[in-house]
Amino acid sequence: MRIGEAAAAAGTTPRALRLYEARGLLRPAPRTPSGQREYGPADVARVRVIRNLLALGLTLEDLRRRAHRLDLLVQDPAGSCDSRPGEFHGVVADRLATLDAEIARLTHLRQSLAAAAGGPEHERERE
Repeated sequence: MRIGEAAAAAGTTPRALRLYEARGLLRPAPRTPSGQREYGPADVARVRVIRNLLALGLTLEDLRRRAHRLDLLVQDPAGSCDSRPGEFHGVVADRLATLDAEIARLTHLRQSLAAAAGGPEHERERE
């Protein structure tokens, strides 16, 4: 299938497929004699896994670091990172630590703003 069809099947855009290929998340697609990219069902499945991981909060860089192992999740989409010690655990642990730090930063920022805005009545908006 051509890039537009593959993108639609994976729930994304042709631009995203080109980006994933440029970042090393998707193998370069073979080309037709006219130079158009050709994708198969395995490519669409891989893009779906990539999109699911991005939706969970991982970044393109996180995925790039483990791109060579994404096929494990394509083969077993229901499998978790915990079932593959060492494969994705470090990437997930790093992302969780980053998210925890960002949550703490935003919580502090929210508390500071509420205090500057007038105190207790604004603090109750959190509840």
